[in-house]
Amino acid sequence: MSFTSFGKWIGGSLGWALGGPIGGILGFVFGSLFDSMNGDSNEQKGFTPTQEGDFKVSLLVLIAAIMKADGKILKSELSYVKLFLLKQFGETEAERLLLLLREIIRQDLDVDEICEQIQENMEYPSRLQLVHFLFGVASADGEPHAAEADVLRRVCLHMGIRPLDFESVKAMFVKDSGSAYRILEISATATDEEVKKAYRKMALKYHPDKVTHLGEDVQKAAHEKFQQLNQAYNEIKQQRGFK
Repeated sequence: MSFTSFGKWIGGSLGWALGGPIGGILGFVFGSLFDSMNGDSNEQKGFTPTQEGDFKVSLLVLIAAIMKADGKILKSELSYVKLFLLKQFGETEAERLLLLLREIIRQDLDVDEICEQIQENMEYPSRLQLVHFLFGVASADGEPHAAEADVLRRVCLHMGIRPLDFESVKAMFVKDSGSAYRILEISATATDEEVKKAYRKMALKYHPDKVTHLGEDVQKAAHEKFQQLNQAYNEIKQQRGFK
């Protein structure tokens, strides 16, 4: 991949992410990546900022924060993240994202400020999808480690994610006998009618149409989240014997 094509991709993808603490991180990253490049403004004409670009950069910055949570970056972790990006975004996009991620990891990250910028500029369904991606990364080699889980909880707090929503997404990755109920954000003592009502509410919250503006790759991942909600509901229905 040429630096020119990378420059066109990144230059045409970002809007609000170029400001605030995320913008500060990207300033150092771009300086490192483009030191050998001459001015290329003509190449980037016709590109406009997209919410999809802002979402992906936010994802990379938060992935870097999780990877650095225990104070060390292992080759195995980077391999897991590479496989995750390949699965979610395809080979070409994964190559671009991985190049950017390698540079972001080298930067000092103020997680709280980064998350507050995301909360201010990104609508709630997109933030929920970010959380789902982050749990996927943290769980790539099994359940999230203690340091990763702490960072995830901190990220959600400062992104304005409601505690029940955090537990719902977490239950999709950390399974036990009560996971299905936590995904639906109810207790095991809920009545059948309360279970049905909770499912309808969560189906609206997690519907993939909520993130169509973020592109096909992200919407595909949202379908996976929606399927896990359906699986949880079907599990409860089977246990209780109602339709």
